[in-house]
Amino acid sequence: MKNNISKKEEDIKNPKEEVKKLKKMTTEVENFKDFITRFESFGKSIAFKYKENNEIKEITYEQYVKDIKALGTALIDMKVKRVAVIGNNSYKWCTTYLATTTAGKVIVPLDKALTDIEIGNLIKRSEVDTIVYEKKYQKAIDEIIEKGCNLKNLVCMDSKGKKEVLSYDKVLENGKEMLEKGDNRYEDVKIDSYKMSIMLFTSGTTNEPKAVMLSQNNIASNIVAINKYVKIYRTDTLLSFLPIHHTFECTITFLYGTYSGATVAFCEGLRYIQQNLKDFQVSVFVAVPLVLETMYKKIQKAIKEKGKTELINKMVKISNGLLKCHIDIRKIVFKEILDNFGGHLRVVFYGAAPMNKDTIIGYNNLGIEQVQGYGLTETSPVISAETDKKKRPGSIGLVLENLECRIDNPDKDGIGEITVKGPSVMLGYYNNEKATKEVLKDGWFSTGDYGYLDEDGFLYITGRKKDVIVLRNGENVYPQEIEALINKLPYVKESLVYQREQSKTDTMLCAKIVYDADAIKDAFGEKSEDEYKEEIWKQVKEINKDLPLFKHIKKIEITTEELEKTTTQKVKRYKELQKVK
Repeated sequence: MKNNISKKEEDIKNPKEEVKKLKKMTTEVENFKDFITRFESFGKSIAFKYKENNEIKEITYEQYVKDIKALGTALIDMKVKRVAVIGNNSYKWCTTYLATTTAGKVIVPLDKALTDIEIGNLIKRSEVDTIVYEKKYQKAIDEIIEKGCNLKNLVCMDSKGKKEVLSYDKVLENGKEMLEKGDNRYEDVKIDSYKMSIMLFTSGTTNEPKAVMLSQNNIASNIVAINKYVKIYRTDTLLSFLPIHHTFECTITFLYGTYSGATVAFCEGLRYIQQNLKDFQVSVFVAVPLVLETMYKKIQKAIKEKGKTELINKMVKISNGLLKCHIDIRKIVFKEILDNFGGHLRVVFYGAAPMNKDTIIGYNNLGIEQVQGYGLTETSPVISAETDKKKRPGSIGLVLENLECRIDNPDKDGIGEITVKGPSVMLGYYNNEKATKEVLKDGWFSTGDYGYLDEDGFLYITGRKKDVIVLRNGENVYPQEIEALINKLPYVKESLVYQREQSKTDTMLCAKIVYDADAIKDAFGEKSEDEYKEEIWKQVKEINKDLPLFKHIKKIEITTEELEKTTTQKVKRYKELQKVK
């Protein structure tokens, strides 16, 4: 804990008292106003970094607090009730989020990848009266207003535009002027930690996204619990590149990062990830498995092209042997490879989907620590996580200490639906009592995921309840389990296992396989697609040999077209199943 809250020596007048103060705050954080108190103690430490005209800009915690209070004051003066925010990951997005919530209002983060029609639908459903947005959404917002909605305040982050549109910078300036004149309305706001303060729409792997109601205490309690499992330090820099509207990025990178006094750097875009890891000297990388697996495959390919595969494999054996004697030479031996990640990477946090076991081992061999977490929007989001010392291959970690977890209706193998109870479980779905009652019973939330707990409390996930394939013989097949095996093939990007009727009395398992055109060419040479399909089919048959007969893949189709996904890279299975069927 001491490392987590340490400050630069010159910033500390009484180090012992400061440590006592921040330790006390760690246990007493109930809402986002308590976060502001923490931020004030971080002073001139850097809260955010971003690039502008190829130059790195920095914002201190001191400035961040001033801007939150000023914007919050302006929002109170505008008599707002609910504020939608949409745009790229940015300082203004983060300031809007905390200014709104600490002013006692409701924030509604929207997915920046939504269509104009979807934006309109969610604005209507959430009943927001104010929207803070980037100018690229102006046309969509104009159309929404023409059709009639409750929007009263339009605040554009990067330009003023029309008369009726307010400039973000001007709103902020107004708030500063009010504070200078002694306006105390923001400071006087008493936060109800347990009522709805955040409305989040689920990611859309199903047809109709639900509006999840979260309180500030839901998220604050989750962060305090995560802090006991996984540490972020004042000296860390996190790269924010996953969509910030999503609860995983918002809670872990933005909120937990700043809660810990670390620096959050905004990525310039997916293609700049590796460059930004270096430019911002990133030490903590929060990602989804697809991104990590893609990066790892590129590194493996580069090693192979340089003819160093055999050498690297030998060095891995040597370094792993020395690790058993508590001697770690990985950072030195694999420096050239680690420089691909910027040279400062300390740990990778990942979630949202399972990661290939070989990729996990590969990163460990190079000396890059990984911590896996599991959760849902409805649980604020983390349910379980690995710790620095407690990990078990195949599991999704240990359930957080402030949560209860049970497996409902387990089968003969102990597999059933994962249900949880605790302070980070949502209040319910907005304006959807029926859906709320389906998943919340006596405080227990049904995750919709199947899994099991081992004797040591490690949680394992086998697949989504709605994705389970029930065969005619009564056997259950978890498609993600087989997909993970297919995805291990070096030229396979991703796959989808599904069920198809073979006859009136039988069904068969099929797989749609997305392959990498360059990788498969390297593996088998220049061939036709039919010949590639035959090569892949041979490998699938090998996979079948290690599976029970009822799990055998009987038919495949191949393509280079990627599967349709949400902005957090979850496959939209219902969309893909419509295509294959």
